[in-house]
Amino acid sequence: MGILDKIQEIEREIARTQKNKATEYHLGTLKAKLAKYRAQLLEPTGKKGEKGDGFDVMKSGDARVAMIGFPSVGKSTLLSTITKTESAQASYEFTTLTCIPGVIEYQDANIQLLDLPGIIEGASQGKGRGRQVIAVARTADLILMILDATKKDIHKDLLEKELESVGIRLNVLPPNIYFKQKKAGGISFNSTVPLTQMNEKLAQMILHEYKIFNAEVLFREDCGADAFIDVILGNRMYLNCVYVYNKIDQIPLEEVNRLARQPHCVVISCEMKLNLDYLKDCLWEHLNLIRVYTKKPGCPPDFDDSIILRNGVSVKHVCHAIHRTIEQVFKYALVWGTSTKYSPQRVGLSHIMHDEDVIQVVKK
Repeated sequence: MGILDKIQEIEREIARTQKNKATEYHLGTLKAKLAKYRAQLLEPTGKKGEKGDGFDVMKSGDARVAMIGFPSVGKSTLLSTITKTESAQASYEFTTLTCIPGVIEYQDANIQLLDLPGIIEGASQGKGRGRQVIAVARTADLILMILDATKKDIHKDLLEKELESVGIRLNVLPPNIYFKQKKAGGISFNSTVPLTQMNEKLAQMILHEYKIFNAEVLFREDCGADAFIDVILGNRMYLNCVYVYNKIDQIPLEEVNRLARQPHCVVISCEMKLNLDYLKDCLWEHLNLIRVYTKKPGCPPDFDDSIILRNGVSVKHVCHAIHRTIEQVFKYALVWGTSTKYSPQRVGLSHIMHDEDVIQVVKK
């Protein structure tokens, strides 16, 4: 029996098993087996040292956004509309057969936008070019899920299921579970909160499925078996996702309103160029980027050349972005902006920067 057959058999077993207290241990073991087989399915099948077909493109710019979706939903049209890159567009399916990069210039940042071939149902099991598309999606900072507004939520549910099965988690934080394998001492299981979905016996059964008999486990939030399996595997990707509903010019206004009010959703029309500026605003917000401006002593800030960084970075990160040797000669920094109590404020390396802050580094 092949891996695909084993996966389908376990999925059928999970579907027909009633979910109650008596079956929770059985379901937990089945989920652990399912995750293990899915991980095996995604392992490269070629021989070691064998070259691939060059599907990915080099990462560039300040952030990377990957567009995924079913064929003919408007990915290539969107790429050609909001970047200077021309991607082949046609009314038939699978117009794009490889990865086509473009650049969105916004808020002084260069955001790399990737137009990936259309995904089909069963992509996680290798159908179409699904595995390659998903591999590129895992390298992105943000997923842009392009959906056809005329199809309601059918495509969205299918794509989420495909990404979920290959370990990509959308718009959720990693589970707050501490897990560490040990060489001896058995399994130590503790929690800092009351657990309603997990107990020590179930945790041990899942760990034994992975041949782990010595480990330290600490639950800091109330999580279930799926979250615990994710932590054990340690290869899950937690990415922000913006759901973009294209072709809103073909549906009633009431439906446009319903879609627009859903979380992390943007409604657009590439054909009529509707709402594309708002889409860029949402991209910036979900990428969580900030701009920091530098200033030389006695000179005005250099507003023409900003440093693009992740929200929550410190002065230390800014120093590394300017030049890797600056930290070694750093004395203090003067910062102007919303991150300070007064401007300028003298700060150290641990000071957290905000968007559009101005920094002047003083050396020893």
